[in-house]
Amino acid sequence: MTETPISSHDNPIFKRLKKLAESARARREARMTLLDGEHLLAAYLDAGGQPHTLVRATSFDAATFEALAARCLQAKRIVLPDALFAALSPVSTPTGMLAEAAWLAPPAIDATPLVIVLEDIQDPGNLGSMLRSGAAAGATLAVLSKGCHDAWSPKALRGGQGAQFVLPMLLGVELAVWLHAFAGRSIALALGQANDFYAQDCVGPMALIVGNEGSGVSPAVTTHASLCAQIPMPGRVESLNASAALAVAVFEVVRQRHR
Repeated sequence: MTETPISSHDNPIFKRLKKLAESARARREARMTLLDGEHLLAAYLDAGGQPHTLVRATSFDAATFEALAARCLQAKRIVLPDALFAALSPVSTPTGMLAEAAWLAPPAIDATPLVIVLEDIQDPGNLGSMLRSGAAAGATLAVLSKGCHDAWSPKALRGGQGAQFVLPMLLGVELAVWLHAFAGRSIALALGQANDFYAQDCVGPMALIVGNEGSGVSPAVTTHASLCAQIPMPGRVESLNASAALAVAVFEVVRQRHR
């Protein structure tokens, strides 16, 4: 399939891609996003996705692009001058390759529930990293509150490194309602708690709740958790990064379930 060169900001295809790069509303309405780089595209293809459009900067290696494009059966191919590609790229260090792709809906994971519940996570890198940790630990579901950053934004996708393609997600959820209906045990990770997280039994159905980077888990959500617990920190720092806290917690669940 031949490449179509685009050299103007006013081109309708460029405008459409630019909206996907910048607007959560546009991504939500179209249920589309932009994948930045060959690694994310390969992960998307491995998960069964097929992109709609492939875009490369003029300087991007044509042979590498062609090898990936050969796996994209119906994708339209676009080539942009480097300056125009940089204007389109949703990240500060463009890789030189983008793919316009539909959101994937991974099938339900048939395993003992391990749910990561994320409340108002604002930083896209943090959010992506948390989804990545959850997916790596074998989480069966991610539940995101209405106040979370867009899980399908290019920056969150880069942080997740493909986690969004394999981890089922519920987006824009009223967490108190969801927790009330959850049949398993739910633990909110919070500072200043008497309960030691490592002392908890995490073998059965489990939901781990992590709150906003600055304010933590809200009282409205902790009220509906089975309990609040703290990860022991013998060092001389006040707290863990939210993403680090979740990683510690999900792999403690893995440790308990595989011992």
